[in-house]
Amino acid sequence: MNVKVKSPGSATVINAISTGCGSAFGIQLYITVEAELTSNSKITCKTEEDLDTSLMQICVENVLKKFQIKNGVKVKTESNLPIASGLSSSSATSNAVVLATIHALIDAYEINPNNIGLDDMGIINLAVDSSLQAGVTITGAFDDASASYLGGLTITNNLQRKIIRRDKWNEHNILIYMPDKKSLTRDADVARMKLLAPWVKLAFKEALKGNIHHALTLNGFLYCTALHYNPDIALDALEAGAIAAGLSGTGPSFVAIADDNTSPLIMDAWKSYPGKVISTKVDNQGTKVINI
Repeated sequence: MNVKVKSPGSATVINAISTGCGSAFGIQLYITVEAELTSNSKITCKTEEDLDTSLMQICVENVLKKFQIKNGVKVKTESNLPIASGLSSSSATSNAVVLATIHALIDAYEINPNNIGLDDMGIINLAVDSSLQAGVTITGAFDDASASYLGGLTITNNLQRKIIRRDKWNEHNILIYMPDKKSLTRDADVARMKLLAPWVKLAFKEALKGNIHHALTLNGFLYCTALHYNPDIALDALEAGAIAAGLSGTGPSFVAIADDNTSPLIMDAWKSYPGKVISTKVDNQGTKVINI
């Protein structure tokens, strides 16, 4: 039986690398994963563009280990969520592969996943463990993973894997500027980012107070400095009327929050930069099975 799961990416409010605490919100760009049990014992992973499938393989192996089952599994993905762009494609992939594999096994073996520690938090943690094992993340990206899995806005302690706050977030428009290059989180300069800790803590305090727009913008400018991105991209969006703007993840994408009146102005301001602009919305649904 085929199981299909859709998982959203997320955009950054606070990047957790410098302090261990972060915040992110789901966006309506998705990884879709289809999982199917097979009669052989092989795990087969396939992507649209022949990308590295080691993360998918590890996710399936870890789910099988939890179920204490040896079974063949075929997993394939399709996506409109750009990879290596700072929009949590790895977290979305982990969440989707883990949940799809679990549901394929539930039907075949009639095992209650809650009984083996795979409730919602257990699934998020297994996805984070898999991302760490695959080396696609520095902190485990618990903030990104929780926002992708649960939807809406999450504020987290990544080191303790604790959700401090979770809210639905009915924002206006989310605009994403994507330059013509990719950036892998694992290649980012951690030492430089950790120098930012005292100021990122200030941004995090703003997020805890509910000043999400201030937090996102301050965080973005700080990480632009450490990672050598052009802060004019965010400033141009703010000048055009953005409510908030900043770097997402470790880049290279920038995110701006706008309303219907300012969205065209921001898109116009970003036309001078090479790359493309994506218009989307906040995702409040999170990772869901879309058919069984």
